[in-house]
Amino acid sequence: MANRASRRRWYSRVDAAAWIVVVSCLLVGCTAPSRTDDEAGGSTTHVYKGDGPIHVVCTTGQVAEMVRRIGGDRVAVEALMGPGVDPHLYSPAASDVSRLSGADAIVYSGLHLEGRMAELFEKLAARRFTVAATAGLVERHDKRLREPPEFAGLYDPHVWHDAALWADCATDLATAFGKFDPANAEQYAQRAKQYGRELAEVDQYCREQIATLPESRRVLITAHDAFGYFGAAYGLEVHGLKGISTEEEKDLGRQEELQRMIIQRQIPAVFVESAVAPRVVQALVEPVRDQGYDLQLPEEPLYADALGPAGSDAESYAGMLQHNARVIVTALGRQGS
Repeated sequence: MANRASRRRWYSRVDAAAWIVVVSCLLVGCTAPSRTDDEAGGSTTHVYKGDGPIHVVCTTGQVAEMVRRIGGDRVAVEALMGPGVDPHLYSPAASDVSRLSGADAIVYSGLHLEGRMAELFEKLAARRFTVAATAGLVERHDKRLREPPEFAGLYDPHVWHDAALWADCATDLATAFGKFDPANAEQYAQRAKQYGRELAEVDQYCREQIATLPESRRVLITAHDAFGYFGAAYGLEVHGLKGISTEEEKDLGRQEELQRMIIQRQIPAVFVESAVAPRVVQALVEPVRDQGYDLQLPEEPLYADALGPAGSDAESYAGMLQHNARVIVTALGRQGS
């Protein structure tokens, strides 16, 4: 499980050369949109003065999709992390830092999902519009935010696994972009509403799918603790071999505990994740099978921290959630277990 020492290791994973570029850029100054200083609060408000489209650099695929849906043709979006990239372990290269420094706007997921990159975002925020998609949830002290005891002092960052929470993030982001680009504020708000309606349908789909499972089968075991919000929203008991971050070392005691639970409770399947090496979960499966229990490992992975590849049914955010619900229900609902 996570502890303070392991969290420090997580935050410190960043390429040294990239940080040299960051510091140099910040010291000499980079071009940025116009800004005004809020004398009352001492904060800086960036206002876009260009003709557009606004060049937005995002971290993850799900964040990039949100910005595209909210921004429409007003934005040109690029993502640093593609399919299969683990944001917990991501270290920016010098080229990434250059892309961030040259952007009109930067949007990241937040809640320390991107590790020590948070410090980079804080520095860049002084010179350009930089916002976390989850910032509004934190500001409102949203009661749905998870605070796992093993992750003391920090929230679980995997909020996109609850479609209703992610829709609220989209609304917050539209508000932020409306302040950055006031002339188009109404368009951002309208697009966020439309996106929210679509996500409400996805939310309902996931609820209906999980509800088809017998209660005793609603147990999700994966490589790391990424599906807590999914479980809370849609009615699943969730267990991970690792903690909130994939950086965490696998706990052998935890593995043995899960092996006993699988056999005792007759859990039919466990799941691999697209951005985590399959061997993490395979090490759980083999000892259970050696005891004569037919534990299944579905061929299709779950998408925990990244969208699926282009052309797959998980290449979009909605598709990712629907894919996960389908794979979970198919495996846990199989007959003969």
